[in-house]
Amino acid sequence: MRHKLEADSILLNFGERRILSSIYLKCETGEITGLLGRNGQGKSCLMNVVYGNLNPASKSTRFDNISISQAFKRPDLLTYLPQFEFVPSHLTLRRIFSDFDLNFEVFENTFPEFREKYNTRIGSLSGGQKRLVEVYVIIKSKSQFSMLDEPFSHLSPIQIEKVCGLLAEEKKRKGFLITDHLFRAVVEISDNLYVLSSGVLQLVKDLTDIERFGYAKL
Repeated sequence: MRHKLEADSILLNFGERRILSSIYLKCETGEITGLLGRNGQGKSCLMNVVYGNLNPASKSTRFDNISISQAFKRPDLLTYLPQFEFVPSHLTLRRIFSDFDLNFEVFENTFPEFREKYNTRIGSLSGGQKRLVEVYVIIKSKSQFSMLDEPFSHLSPIQIEKVCGLLAEEKKRKGFLITDHLFRAVVEISDNLYVLSSGVLQLVKDLTDIERFGYAKL
């Protein structure tokens, strides 16, 4: 069964500045939806509005046509990878994988650099290793949808390639909304694309729209 996440009528202001205006966004399970936009255009704000962390002037967030304003209370429906580190530094990988009900052995088979780190605290890992653990547990989390904000940050090219492979595999059972400054990787793995510019979200119907909407030249 396919599931649908929709967010619309989003209006967000910071003081006199309009950040988001009359936004409509749709994601479906079985698909990766890419979100493109230059720095400061409000991509992270949009994700936080959908997640329920940020209260706009107006919004409607629906899962299969059922309105849910605080999706962060429903990890069965939506999980979120923010730009910043979100796992407490004192937790061990054993505890993290247990909390997310995930098999660490499967993880270390994909990323052998983590062998013998099962009892290691995440705070003692390198920045790239921390990010990889957080990206992995959100991608593999048992939710209908996951939002990923800058998942490729601090990762090596080989790790990015493996993460893209995980996304392609996991989208068979869930939906993803992803944004990253490595936009070519986002374009390559996405089934649908949006460009956020000047507070307006526009659906990309053809790759030439990415340039036409003023984001980047391909």
